[in-house]
Amino acid sequence: MTSQHLSAKPTVAVVGSGPIGSTYARLLVEGIPDAKVIMFEAGPQLSDRPGESVRNIADADAKARAREMSQGPQAGAFRESLGIPAGTVTEGMFTARQGTHLLDFGGVGSAHAETFPAAAAATNVGGQGAHWTCATPSPAFSEKIPFIDDAEWDNLIGQAKDLLHVQSAAFADSGVGSAIRSLLSEEFAGELPEGYGVSTLPVAGDPQPDGSMRWAGADVVLGPLVDPASPLSQRFELRDLTLVRRVETEGNRTTGVTVEDLRTGESSFVEADVVVVAADAFRSPQLLWASGIRPSALGHYLTEHPVVISTVALDAEKMERFATESDLDAELARRAQNPADPVAAVNRIPFSEPDHPFSVQVMYSETTPFPMPADSPRAQNRWGYVNMGYGMRKHPRFEDGVVFDDNELDYRGFPNMTISYALTDRETAEIEDATARLRRAGEALGEFVAEPRLMPNGSSLHYQGTLRMGDSDDGTSVADPWSRVWGYENLVVGGNALIPTATAMNPTLMSVAIAVRGAWRVVRDVISAAEQVTPVQDAVRVSG
Repeated sequence: MTSQHLSAKPTVAVVGSGPIGSTYARLLVEGIPDAKVIMFEAGPQLSDRPGESVRNIADADAKARAREMSQGPQAGAFRESLGIPAGTVTEGMFTARQGTHLLDFGGVGSAHAETFPAAAAATNVGGQGAHWTCATPSPAFSEKIPFIDDAEWDNLIGQAKDLLHVQSAAFADSGVGSAIRSLLSEEFAGELPEGYGVSTLPVAGDPQPDGSMRWAGADVVLGPLVDPASPLSQRFELRDLTLVRRVETEGNRTTGVTVEDLRTGESSFVEADVVVVAADAFRSPQLLWASGIRPSALGHYLTEHPVVISTVALDAEKMERFATESDLDAELARRAQNPADPVAAVNRIPFSEPDHPFSVQVMYSETTPFPMPADSPRAQNRWGYVNMGYGMRKHPRFEDGVVFDDNELDYRGFPNMTISYALTDRETAEIEDATARLRRAGEALGEFVAEPRLMPNGSSLHYQGTLRMGDSDDGTSVADPWSRVWGYENLVVGGNALIPTATAMNPTLMSVAIAVRGAWRVVRDVISAAEQVTPVQDAVRVSG
């Protein structure tokens, strides 16, 4: 970035309002004196607080309305016929959640995704961050990016945790949760490395006095930018229902974005010194393609997490070895205090190598996520149930990905998508291993009421690789180690799509850490170009 191209008061255009776009907005406003950030979001704002998690909405009708507003082309009367579930989907499972819309929805302008049928997106302020499970495990072993050293990586993860309000021991005081951990620890004793055994699942949110959680959305990442009392909010602008049509370029730099106001249909050009594209793993590469920015790796190397799930009725005799009836009563009483979002006692077995390349979530519930016959022997099970999911790796291949057709337009008028994806023998072997382990885990806890099953491709919603970052411009990556698109000095990309490794864990924390690295590099570049005297260092910590 050169000073001759820099405005006296730099403007940054951020495309996408999820946790990643919000990370860039927050750090650039905080780090660059006089900078203004304009954030563009194609979907609507769902609640009074921009980017808030819909899980915090207490009124059931208001929550349902917020989710429906996020469902893009499938919102409204045709939702169920187009594949959106009518009933409540249990948060914490890996199935597609309400608030999302299928990419291949079968209507006019639908994407083509026969081999990736569960691919889904959310179109709203906060993106998937308004609907996610708030699970925030850290990457480990080969999940980590090899060209970022461990010391810097730990620092980036720390900053990401601060931005997301990560809690490492949420619900650790639950007697029921403790009993579940004890039974699983017995079953897998000696098989898991030290520090990677059964534990509570880190989550993003703020514990409340009544024992519930206020779940984190993009709003907590934006922080002071959405606080009218903060002077920083004066340098941040959020434009919802505004679709970015093109990233405009001149030579090796971007000049701004062309946007369409979806309320009026009017188009305009917004000049920007830096453009950050952080929509999602399909629509970000689609926007670059539509803008004529077409690196050879764009859209390729798609990965997600194959997931095997099941539901188990907890066995009273087993549970009572480690928990009492009073512990159970206390757990149920706490959950009853927040009926709008009664989530607690979420445990996990983290990814480790070489013998446990899986990320396991075990979520307690007093009911099943599906109706059970009243005469079922495990209906109304006194000790409740656990919904269990084994997340696995998809190893990156060039041929897995999304391509775009300039001759066929989607429902928004962009070059339409076709997704190609296949599981190889390597993934199949890991799926078989994970299924066997899930059976062991379930039998250690009780009796299966929903047998282990592999979810359709795309069910995890953890789509990665289509904007992968690399350490050299060799045609296998889209972005450099600081998230800048190769060949462009002021075009930055963000999101799960940048992750170049095979991972098994929920990717949001990792993606925010990558965004922190990219944001501080933009800060340094802009300040240097403006000939300021004190560059901001990577080690600068953000406020919680």
